[in-house]
Amino acid sequence: MRGIISIAVFIVMLAGCSSNVNTEKQNAGEEQAVKATPQSTSSQKDSRDDYQPNSQVTDDRSLMKAGQTFSDDKGKAVLKNIKQVNQTYKIGDVELTVKEMKLIHLRPDYSMIDYFHVLTHDEEFDFVKVFVDIKNTSSKKVNVAPVALMKTNTGETFDWNKDIYLEELNGELEGGAEKSGNLGFIVNASRGHAHDEDADDKKKEKEIKWIEITTSDVFDHNHQKISDAQKIKIEF
Repeated sequence: MRGIISIAVFIVMLAGCSSNVNTEKQNAGEEQAVKATPQSTSSQKDSRDDYQPNSQVTDDRSLMKAGQTFSDDKGKAVLKNIKQVNQTYKIGDVELTVKEMKLIHLRPDYSMIDYFHVLTHDEEFDFVKVFVDIKNTSSKKVNVAPVALMKTNTGETFDWNKDIYLEELNGELEGGAEKSGNLGFIVNASRGHAHDEDADDKKKEKEIKWIEITTSDVFDHNHQKISDAQKIKIEF
């Protein structure tokens, strides 16, 4: 019952409520989720080709090998790790395809620092991002979030409202509709001052080896649950 209440609150927020989900409800929703089984790899045209760069985060599409860098007016990005996933997971009538996962070090342009200060006071930081496609294979409208929670092997856990991309992948999905885009979460952010040497040392010790994504449940247009949440673990 606790988990059902948690997911119900979550879907109300997807409909427009800006209230935060508390930690207890996040844990209940996470426990309810089941492990996802990969389906066949998507054979459609790669949606990354049509992706429009995010207005807040440096474009990383050209970064395909560790060590590569790219700079634009939003900052400088260095690719630290990459995994081409290309796996499709079924969540009831919803197909979630995880295209790739990247670990990126970002130094935002000065003009973008305030945007990230809500989540970290570090002047530069690492973040994990996944590029996903999400498709409603039914003819009826559904509500779903491809990433409701994400946790890493280092013990960090992030809920959906800490996503730095804000590309509106959560929420309503019309019958037959499809969305594509990025979701990203800042990892190993120091809790102290940006120049705290102890904090910097601790960050260096935390190597991101895998992430576990927990989707939301899938709800119909009446906010009735029709499919359980899924857990998806991805290793670098």
